[in-house]
Amino acid sequence: MRTRRRIDRVRWWTYALLVLAAVACLFPLYWMFIVATTDTATATRMPPEVVPGDNFFHLAGLVLDTVPFVQSLLNSAFVATAIGAGQAVLCALAGFAFAKLTFRGRNALFLVVLLTMTVPTQLSVIPQYMIVSWLGWVDTLQALVVPGLASAFGIFWMRQHISATIDDELMQAARIDGASTWQIFWRIAFPIVRPAALVLGLFGFVTAWNDFLWPFIVLKSPERYTAQIAIKALQNSYDIDLGLAMSGSFLATVPLVALFVVVGRRMVAGILDGAFKG
Repeated sequence: MRTRRRIDRVRWWTYALLVLAAVACLFPLYWMFIVATTDTATATRMPPEVVPGDNFFHLAGLVLDTVPFVQSLLNSAFVATAIGAGQAVLCALAGFAFAKLTFRGRNALFLVVLLTMTVPTQLSVIPQYMIVSWLGWVDTLQALVVPGLASAFGIFWMRQHISATIDDELMQAARIDGASTWQIFWRIAFPIVRPAALVLGLFGFVTAWNDFLWPFIVLKSPERYTAQIAIKALQNSYDIDLGLAMSGSFLATVPLVALFVVVGRRMVAGILDGAFKG
C-alpha cells in the first residue's frame, strides 16, 4: 500500500509538471493569437488582455494585401520540403559511409565534419554569399535549398544511428548475394533507419521554415520571399504594428502546428527509438 501511494504521488506530481510545461509552451502561441486579433494598444496594455478580440480576419486581410503572403508560404513550403527531404537522404548516405564503409581518411574527414558544427553560422554568410553570387543564384530559391541539403549534425545523427542499428553481418550477407554498396544502402540500411531519417527531415523542415538570416540576405524580389521575410516586410522603418505583425506570424505558424499534429507521434517515436538504440 505504501509503495502504491508513493507511485500515485509521483504520478500526480509528474502530470502536474507536464501540464505546467505544456501551458508554458503553448502560452506564447496563445498570446500571439490574442495580439493578432486586437491591435498594438491592446498588446501593450497593463494588465494584459487574455481574451481574443474580433479583429483577426481584418488584420489577416491586411497581411494578404500588404505582401504576397500566400506565395511566401508556398515558397517556404517548397524550400523547407526540399531541405527536409535532402537532409533525410543525403545525411543518411553520408552517415552510412562513415559508419560502415572503410576508406582512407575516414576518421579525419568525420572529425572535420564535426568541427564545422563549432563554426557560428554568421561566419559562413560572407563566403556562402560569394559562392551563390558567383553561381548567379542571388534572388533565387535554389540559393536557399542547395546550402541546406546536408548538415553536420544530420551526418553525425545518422552515423551514430546506423552504427548502432545495422549489423556488419547483414552487409556481408548482402555482398555475398551480389548486392552493390548502393543497393545495400537503399534496400537494406535506409529502410531500417527510416524513422531516424524522418525525424532528421522534420528537424530540417522546421529549421528551414523558421530561417530568417540567410533568406533576408539573398532574396530581393517580393514574389520570392519566404514567410519570415514577408513578416519582416510588414514592418516599416519607424514603428511596428504589432497586430499586423502577429497576424502574419500566426498565419506562418499554423502550417507548423498542423504538421506536428499529423506527424508528431511518429516524430517522438523516432526520437525515442534513436535514443534507446544509440
